[in-house]
Amino acid sequence: MKIIKRDGREVPFDYTKIKAAIEAANAEVKDKISDTMIGFIVGRVERRCKDLARPVHVEEVQDMVIDELDKAEAYKLARHYSEYRLIHEQQRRMNTTDGKILSLLERTNEEAKQENSNKNPIINSTLRDYMAGEVSRDICRRFLFPEDVIAAHDDGIIHVHDLDYIAEPMYNCCLVNLEDMLQHGTVVSGTMIEKPHSFSTACNIATQIIAQVASNQYGGQTISLAHLAPFVDVSRQKIRTEVYEEVNCGTSCELTEEELNGIVEKRVRREVKRGVQTIQYQINTLLTTNGQTPFVTVFMYLDEAPAGQTRDDLAMIIEETLLQRIEGVKNEKGVWVTPAFPKLIYVLDEDNITKGSPYWYLTELAAKCTAKRMVPDYISAKVMKRLKGDVYPCMGCRSFLTPSIDHQYYGRFNQGVVTLNLVDVACSADSDEDKFWELLDERCELCFKALMCRHDRLKGTPSDVAPILWQYGALARLEKGKVIDDLLYNNYSTISLGYAGIAEMTYRMKGCSHTEPGGKAFAISVMKILNEKCAEWRERTNISFSLYGTPMESVTYKFAQCLQRRHGVIPHVTDKNYISNSYHVHITEPIDAFTKLTFESEFQELSPGGAISYVEVPNLQNNIPAVLALMTHIYETILYAELNTKSDYCQACGFDGEIRIVEEGGKLIWECPNCGNRDQRTLNVCRRTCGYLGTQFWNQGRTAEIRDRVMHL
Repeated sequence: MKIIKRDGREVPFDYTKIKAAIEAANAEVKDKISDTMIGFIVGRVERRCKDLARPVHVEEVQDMVIDELDKAEAYKLARHYSEYRLIHEQQRRMNTTDGKILSLLERTNEEAKQENSNKNPIINSTLRDYMAGEVSRDICRRFLFPEDVIAAHDDGIIHVHDLDYIAEPMYNCCLVNLEDMLQHGTVVSGTMIEKPHSFSTACNIATQIIAQVASNQYGGQTISLAHLAPFVDVSRQKIRTEVYEEVNCGTSCELTEEELNGIVEKRVRREVKRGVQTIQYQINTLLTTNGQTPFVTVFMYLDEAPAGQTRDDLAMIIEETLLQRIEGVKNEKGVWVTPAFPKLIYVLDEDNITKGSPYWYLTELAAKCTAKRMVPDYISAKVMKRLKGDVYPCMGCRSFLTPSIDHQYYGRFNQGVVTLNLVDVACSADSDEDKFWELLDERCELCFKALMCRHDRLKGTPSDVAPILWQYGALARLEKGKVIDDLLYNNYSTISLGYAGIAEMTYRMKGCSHTEPGGKAFAISVMKILNEKCAEWRERTNISFSLYGTPMESVTYKFAQCLQRRHGVIPHVTDKNYISNSYHVHITEPIDAFTKLTFESEFQELSPGGAISYVEVPNLQNNIPAVLALMTHIYETILYAELNTKSDYCQACGFDGEIRIVEEGGKLIWECPNCGNRDQRTLNVCRRTCGYLGTQFWNQGRTAEIRDRVMHL
């Protein structure tokens, strides 16, 4: 059993320290308790820690001590222990940041190691980013956010995302206007980049832009392959000229037009292959200033390119992208494995969803890719047009813009996210609906206050802080010195009210799953209230607030810990080390894939700021018709969905299959079922974390959630 210290270190549980602390406090009060009673209290605390089946934070242990002292009616001792704790907490606040930075330098901070499944916390660039993050958190706590917001954040009532970045004027995620940058040129690190003269050069420039954008924001970005498609024909014309000159130099034979076209198209195909390979390998080998691979999504929508040659060229790029992703990338042992990035999104539409449609072959290839590599994910053009009036990509893994009247989507961004813990609202209301609605209103206003702090942090930002974003086309082409304020209003950018735990909230309030009629009606009513709040704030401020199904990579564990600390262990509500993502059916609830997608589609419609649904499936590489059936159901039913499978490899023994999760000493560990290898450095594990794939392992809460997922097919 482990204890998490305040600086993030994990140390073995030592009951003698609890005993010594109680004894020290006991010695300073008149109404002392016996040594035997102290022993009973220590034993009860130890059992409670074991029952949580996870590393326990030192603050939780102290809460348990006070709770057990109260149960023993040692009220004066409990009060004295609490006062002593408060005094020391105030003293610690003077040097908490120093302590955390030192634990990072010593590589003993377990929380940092598991904070992000796509960051390697050992390498210097990540370490530097984490150290800067601790300073940013400290500044946010002391200067940028009100005390009530920080207190609610610490208690897990809300979560202000990315405190480690927002001391700087940085936004969350964006849709890169790659078309403008490639067609009209850009500037990268002070160097003019003109319109490329070939497809491969365009791909190379695109990866440079991706790296620059990633280093100036903290969330995901999305590019569209349609913006690269025109450069295929640029290469084609260039190649045609070269081939013609080759044939007419030193040879008397003349090629027919058909022969010439054949040679040209073969070379064009090779050019496309090289360009796509550049994107895949550059993205997976780039390291941004925050010590990670760029969180980038690649959008594949055929109708985004005009019909004719350009659309056919886009189809060629999509085909090559899928083929290379099916192949994967080589790990350090030279074995082909599943990369986390780029995330791929494939749009299902009339021209590719049925057998015999012009691009059905791409849909079949996408199905094979999903079965092996867990991407692409799927957007239904049919459903999206109905809900949003247009088809466009999300920013990063799920954040959707509010639709634009002028259909301008690229060059827009999300200012940030604050998430409301709906499970805590339900637990605090103690099943009283009147109290629930009252608390929901109060906590929404707390989220609004926090979101306005984020918005205000961006106001007055000069374009000079990130020229690639604000001056050279990624998001805008502002003059030097001009502030970005106009882009924060009038629906140009969004800001997100996140929410978490619809499943557990419903069970606490209604005693049943939200898949049951009574539970569903209540859950839907909550979603509608949250949307009304966003509309009210939008009207009040002219800022585009929108409701967002939070991914919660590490926040799921934090919320679960806080819920257990504040409300104890409640069956079906707080008895896990995670809470459910957004509106999702609880991961342990049996439900078939088609029913799940249909059910969640109603909730996804009420989450316009972004959400994604998934189904957990077995290895379907030998059952592609099942994948295609699910894709057809997605097209007919839900805006945005994905399929989860497993894609792992053990470097120690060469096992190619599912690496399992086992428990030892109250801690979850990844283990090769073939050789028993537990060294994470030699295990290639890839799982869907929260929209993106993760390959650097997860905290104990998320690991438990991954372990507990039931199959839907």
